[in-house]
Amino acid sequence: MKPPAPAFHDEPDALFLDAEEVEQSSEEDLWFLPGPMEEEPDYLPPGPRAEPREAEVLDDWRKAEAGHAARLARVAGRVGALDDRLKRGPDGWRHRLALFEAADLSWFAGDRIGPDRLALWMSMRISGLQDDIDALARVGWAVRRLTGGPGPEVDLSAFLDRRDPENMANEAEPFADRAGGWLDLMAQVADLHPIARACAGYHFWSLAGLGQQGDRMEAAVTAARIAASEERGAVFAPLAMGGAGGLRDGGPPADRLARWLDGMETACLTAMRHLDDIQAWSARAETEMTPLSGKTPRALRAVLTEWPIVSAPMAEALTDVSRAAVQRNLAWMQAQGLVREMTGQGRYRMWRTTN
Repeated sequence: MKPPAPAFHDEPDALFLDAEEVEQSSEEDLWFLPGPMEEEPDYLPPGPRAEPREAEVLDDWRKAEAGHAARLARVAGRVGALDDRLKRGPDGWRHRLALFEAADLSWFAGDRIGPDRLALWMSMRISGLQDDIDALARVGWAVRRLTGGPGPEVDLSAFLDRRDPENMANEAEPFADRAGGWLDLMAQVADLHPIARACAGYHFWSLAGLGQQGDRMEAAVTAARIAASEERGAVFAPLAMGGAGGLRDGGPPADRLARWLDGMETACLTAMRHLDDIQAWSARAETEMTPLSGKTPRALRAVLTEWPIVSAPMAEALTDVSRAAVQRNLAWMQAQGLVREMTGQGRYRMWRTTN
C-alpha cells in the first residue's frame, strides 16, 4: 500500500506562519543588521554654505553702524581734531604723517619698509642692496595717494594706477569689471558715515574680486582716503599708526567695525603725538636759529619737519641751496642739539630731529 501523497495545499500556510515567526522575533537577535538610519552618526563633511545675499550683507553693515553709534561719534571727533590740526599746520606735516602711515602699512602688508628707507627712496631713489625695489615702489605709491590727488570713488582705475600699460595690461577689462562691482557696492552704502563706509569698502575689496593680486595695501589706502573724504585738512585718516589691528579680517560686520574704530582711534592718537613732537621741535629750532642769517636755516627746518631723516645731498636737492651751506647749517644744528647724526660715518651721513 502506497503512503498518502503530501498535502501541498498546506505548504503556503506553513510558509506564512514561518514569516510571521520571523517578524515576531526579537530585534536583539538581529545583531548583524544595521540600526535605523536616524541613529547613525553623521560622518559626512559639511556641505558648502550658501553665500549671504548682497542685500543681507549691506543691511548687516547698516546695523553694525547703528550698534556702534557712540563709538563712531568718538572716533569721528578724533579724526576731526586731527583734520583741524593739519589745516592750521604746514604742508610738511601731511607728508610726514603719510610717510609714517605708509611705512606702517608696509609692515602690515608684509613688505616691512621703515620710514627712513622710504624717505631716501622717495626723495632720491636711494635703495640698499637688500631692498626690494618692487616693495619700495608699492609703498611709494601709497605715500603719493595719501598726500593728494583725486579720491578712489572718482576714478578707481586711475587711483590705483591700473591704466599703466606696464601694470596689469592683460587684465584691463577684468579689472574694470571688478572695479565697477566695488563701486556699485559703495554706492549702495553711501548713506553710511565715511568712517563706517571706509570699513565696509575695505572688506568689500575681496568680495568684489579686487584682492586677487594679494596687495592689501591698496585696499587700506583706498579706505584711508574714503574715511577722510569730508575733511579739509587731513587727506587721509590714519589706520595703521600704532598698530594695524583694525585691518584684520574675520567675524561679522559688527565685530569688524568695532576693531576698525578701535584701531583708527589708536592711529589718530599716535598721529597727534607725532605732530606734538615735531611742532615742539620746530618752535625750539626757530628760536635757537634766530641768529643765523639767510634762507638756508628756514628751508632746512622745513625739510626736517617734512622728512624723518635727511642727508646733505637730499637737503641740497629739496632746498635748492649749496651743499656747503647745508652741511654748515647741519653741523651748527648738531652742535646745538637740534639734530643728531645717525650713521657715525664720515661720508653718507644722515640726520634726524632730536624730538
